[in-house]
Amino acid sequence: MARIIFYQKPGCRTNTRQRAMLLAAGHLVEARDLLAEPWTAERLRAFFGALPVAEWFNRAAPRVKNGEVLPTALTAEAALALMVADPLLIRRPLLEIDGHCRAGFDIARLAGTEIADAREDCAHPQSGADCGAASLPPPG
Repeated sequence: MARIIFYQKPGCRTNTRQRAMLLAAGHLVEARDLLAEPWTAERLRAFFGALPVAEWFNRAAPRVKNGEVLPTALTAEAALALMVADPLLIRRPLLEIDGHCRAGFDIARLAGTEIADAREDCAHPQSGADCGAASLPPPG
């Protein structure tokens, strides 16, 4: 069982389902408002690890969808500055799992193991939103 701080957009149904999956798997989950959090570039950067800058962004954010923000054209510094100013741009959820930071809801990464074809049957492979909780073993 892991202690997870789950930074979400309040009212987001996908985040609600993701949090429910973690709870059903026996984890302790503390939900926090991603939009109200006082982010700094340094603190936010810790969540993205080795992910390419373009994968730091919420692709459904209005400014990304309308082409105002082009994630593939940004440096890490520019991306972080935009996200600190407009947290809707941040890929959700952000997770702190027993002190380790991660961005996004990737079942295999969260489980710390490969789950063969776990996302192939999922209606939302990027978010894992419709995958069954039984597919998520406790993080090791």
